[in-house]
Amino acid sequence: MNNVMAVILAGGKGSRLEPLTRDRAKPAVPFGGGYRIVDFALSNCLNSGIRKAVLLTQYKAMSLDRHINTAWRQYFCSELGEFIDVLPPQQRIDEQWYQGTADAVYQNIYALEKERPEYVLVLAGDHIYKMDYSAMIDKHQEMNADLTVGALPVNREEAKSFGVMEVDETNRLVGFQEKPAEPKPIPGNDACLASMGIYVFKARFLFEQLLKDANDNRSSHDFGKDIIPSIISEHRVFAFPFQDENRKSTSYWRDVGTLDAYYEANMDLVTVDPMLNMYDQNWPIRTHQGGFPPPKFVFGSEDGVERVGMATDSIVCSGSIISGGRVERSILGPQVRVNSYAQVSDSILFDRVEVGRHATIQRAVIDKDVKIPEGASIGVDHELDRARGFTVTETGIVVIGKSDLVTGGSSKTPHLFSGRKNSSRNA
Repeated sequence: MNNVMAVILAGGKGSRLEPLTRDRAKPAVPFGGGYRIVDFALSNCLNSGIRKAVLLTQYKAMSLDRHINTAWRQYFCSELGEFIDVLPPQQRIDEQWYQGTADAVYQNIYALEKERPEYVLVLAGDHIYKMDYSAMIDKHQEMNADLTVGALPVNREEAKSFGVMEVDETNRLVGFQEKPAEPKPIPGNDACLASMGIYVFKARFLFEQLLKDANDNRSSHDFGKDIIPSIISEHRVFAFPFQDENRKSTSYWRDVGTLDAYYEANMDLVTVDPMLNMYDQNWPIRTHQGGFPPPKFVFGSEDGVERVGMATDSIVCSGSIISGGRVERSILGPQVRVNSYAQVSDSILFDRVEVGRHATIQRAVIDKDVKIPEGASIGVDHELDRARGFTVTETGIVVIGKSDLVTGGSSKTPHLFSGRKNSSRNA
C-alpha cells in the first residue's frame, strides 16, 4: 500500500444532525461512547495498511483537527514517509468553499501531486462500517481499472438517496444515476446497486479528470453527479462489491446522517448481540482513550430507600460515576456523572454530562458538558421539551445541544446546559 494515498472528505455541514453539529463537523460527532464517526474510516485505512492520508475539512473543523492530533498522529511514522494531514480549503483557484466532492479534491490537487501516489483512495469520513480497502485496490489493479467504486445492495426506496449503478457480468459500469427518483434495480432482483462513496482512482487519471471538470462551467463538480457519468462510456470503471470485515451474517454499513439514524446505530451497540462488533481484535477501531480512571458504581440500598448505583444493558466509559442512580439501555461517554435517584434510560450522554438527583431522562441524546438540574425530566413530555427549545425528532428522540436551556423539576430557574463558554474547544 506504499503507492496508495487516502483522501477523506470530512468537510460537510451535517445540518441534519443539528444540534450535535452546531459546534463540530459531522465526522467529529461522538459515536458509541468513546469514539468519533471519523474513527471508522481511519481505522479501516490503518488496518488495510494505508499509511498516507489527508482529511479535507471545511466547516467547524477545530474539534476534528484536535482529535486527529491527539488520537491519530501517533500511528504514522514520518521517518518512513507516513503521514496524516488535515487540509482546510486552500482557495488556490478562487475564494470559495468547496463546490462539490470533486472540487474538494481539486482544490487540494497540489498536495496530492507532490506525493506522487500511483493510486488515490477517496473516502467519506462520516459512515460507520468495517472494510479492507486493500482488497478493493487489488481488484482495481487486477482489472486495470481507471476507477473502481465501492458498491452495496440497497432496497429501491433507500436507493433514491444514493448513486445507483448498472453493471455487466464483469461488474463494469454501463450506467450511473445520482439519487434517481426511479432507481433501476439489479436484473432479477428488487435491490439496487448503490455507490458507497468509496473510490479508487489511478492517480494520473484522477488528476486529468479533475482538471477537465474544473474547466466545465456546467458541472456541479461532484464525483457522483458529474465525474462518474462522464467517464463510464470511454474508460474502465468497475464496481467492487462491499466485503464486510464486521464478520456478521449481514453486512453492516450505516450512514448516520440523521438524528434518528444516529440514535438507532448507537442503540444497537447496547443489545446482547449488536450488529456492529466493536470488540473484534482482528479489526480494531482505534480512537483517543483519555487517561481517566475506570468507571465507578456506588451506593447500594440504604435504610430501605432505593438508592442503587447501577447500569444494565449499557456502555459506560472511563471516568464515569454512577452515584446512586439507575442507568438502563444507554451509552455514557467519558466522565459522565449520574447522581442519586436519577433515572437514565434508552439515552446517549456525551462526555462530562452531569445528571442531577431525581432527574429522569428517556430516549434522549445529550451533548457534552450539559448539566441536568435536580428533578428535571427529559423525554417524558415532548410538548414541554419543544417549549424549552429542544429538538424532538419524528420518532420522539429528544436532542439537547450544548447551549440549550433547561428548567429543573421544582424550579423554573433556567440553567445553561453548557459547562464551558468555549464550546468549540471541547466539541
